[in-house]
Amino acid sequence: MFNTNIKVYFFDADPAGIIFYASLFKFSHSAYEDLMRQLKLDRNYFFDPEFVLPIVHTESDYLKPIKVGDDLKIDVWVSRLMKSSFELSYKFHQSDYDVAATAKTVHVCVSKASFKKVELPADLFSKLSQHLID
Repeated sequence: MFNTNIKVYFFDADPAGIIFYASLFKFSHSAYEDLMRQLKLDRNYFFDPEFVLPIVHTESDYLKPIKVGDDLKIDVWVSRLMKSSFELSYKFHQSDYDVAATAKTVHVCVSKASFKKVELPADLFSKLSQHLID
């Protein structure tokens, strides 16, 4: 499991001072990018000339109010790993370690030229498998 931290700023919230729903996906994506950097992959899949990893599904649950000024610890792990895709799961903990929200994102590997699904490159599959938790 990978962990990272983020602070909730005013621009992440709605007028009531509670996190704007889309900000959770921004935080999820930041955690995903941090995970990918930590994997020390052979390629930079954000700027790869052959492959892209678009997100094809997202979901989240908001369990407790997340407010401006909150420091969140984000747990990230691979919850499903298939030949051409992977699912990441996220838990957002507040400073009292309570889970305030959860999220999932599904990423599919596609050819940049054809935008057709292809198998995950071996290095990416191998490194992601190290973070697989059912």
